Amino acid sequence: MGNPIREFTPREIVEELDKYIIGQDNAKRSVAIALRNRWRRQQVEGHLKEEIMPNNIILIGPTGVGKTEISRRLAKLANAPFIKVEASKFTEVGYVGRDVESIIRDLVDIAVNMVREEKKESVQDKAREQAIERLLDILLPAPNSRTGFLPEAEGEDSPENQYQRTRTKFRQKLIKGELNNRTVEIDTPAEMVPTMQIFSPGGLEEMGINLQELFGSFMPKKVKKRRVTVPEALSILTQQEAQKLIDMEEVVQEAIHRVQNSGIVFLDEIDKIASSGSKHGPDVSREGVQRDLLPVVEGTTVVTKYGMVKTDHILFIASGAFHVAKPSDLIPELQGRFPIRVELDSLTTDDFVKILTEPENALTKQYKALLETEGIELEFTDDAIYAIAETASYVNSKAENIGARRLHTIMSTLLEDLLFDAPNMKERKITITGDFVNEKLKNIVEDEDLRRFIL
Repeated sequence: MGNPIREFTPREIVEELDKYIIGQDNAKRSVAIALRNRWRRQQVEGHLKEEIMPNNIILIGPTGVGKTEISRRLAKLANAPFIKVEASKFTEVGYVGRDVESIIRDLVDIAVNMVREEKKESVQDKAREQAIERLLDILLPAPNSRTGFLPEAEGEDSPENQYQRTRTKFRQKLIKGELNNRTVEIDTPAEMVPTMQIFSPGGLEEMGINLQELFGSFMPKKVKKRRVTVPEALSILTQQEAQKLIDMEEVVQEAIHRVQNSGIVFLDEIDKIASSGSKHGPDVSREGVQRDLLPVVEGTTVVTKYGMVKTDHILFIASGAFHVAKPSDLIPELQGRFPIRVELDSLTTDDFVKILTEPENALTKQYKALLETEGIELEFTDDAIYAIAETASYVNSKAENIGARRLHTIMSTLLEDLLFDAPNMKERKITITGDFVNEKLKNIVEDEDLRRFIL
């Protein structure tokens, strides 16, 4: 079975994360080491391999400083199954809500889809070839005795040879796109039977039991006729053929292997389930959630619809602002399962300037791309970038500190008129200057009520 963990050195991992996340060097170093340790563990031979546990991490810092983004980019980099969940959404067994084992079941679903897509990609060429043959069968049905084809006829001009020559011509036309205006009728699967929910203490309602799966052998698969264009038919048939070429048993095995050895679970808002000293009211439930989380983080076996999944080597990255509670307010057993603590820095004006310009998905680049679709060239001067960054810093210090997310609110307020009028504008080049930013945002920033509601 292939090793899904890509061989990046910690330095390379940090360099990749730098493309999308500004600053937070300590957090990047910690996750880079954790990721490299997983690759190192895979290379260890003998019984010791099973004893090496992942170094789970708690990222501490206010919202909008890059905690989730670091984890998401890390998973993408490692080609690892990744799920982000909010700890506050879970409740202990007996309370209304989702049970914690559903995290692992969802992670396995994600991994199965991920591996299935990869396998689809690898069989795409063969699937397309088979789809072309199926489409030719529809466009040019094979002759039979009722349409005048006599099996005993032989020679070069026999009906069969004529049919094959015509089929070859049709194939060439199909590949060149000369048949794109034609429509054909194909069979497509009908809508699936609704999912049946089963409520039980074991969390079976999470397992997505489907009537079609339960009674698949008794219920014939429903198909419906659809009239579509030739290119659309080719696309649908290619998907169907790819599905037939994939060995789902192999996909499930590979997915479970990936979850167990390289899965990453991001537990957001873990501070919301930390008890802040009181033993009454909702805190009892919070501690219950922690106790339910403990075996999953520690290493247990979870029942999923694809089979048993061990959680011993899944990497858990928790995060929280920890304004009220502290990491030490978590139950001691859970604290022990997150040995690495990293505090993330609040963002400064200089950080905001970099965030607006340097990452590959920087906000300024996004808005430029959006307005380019209207044929408008958008430019930001250096003093405009600095003015936006300064405003974000100021508003964060006066209102709730929401980190880099503040840039979204400021940019949307700043460019609102432009985005509204863009389709009707005659001007093709717009330059945003520092004066324009200050003028546009001046009243909002000075008026505390407006600032509270708009920014």
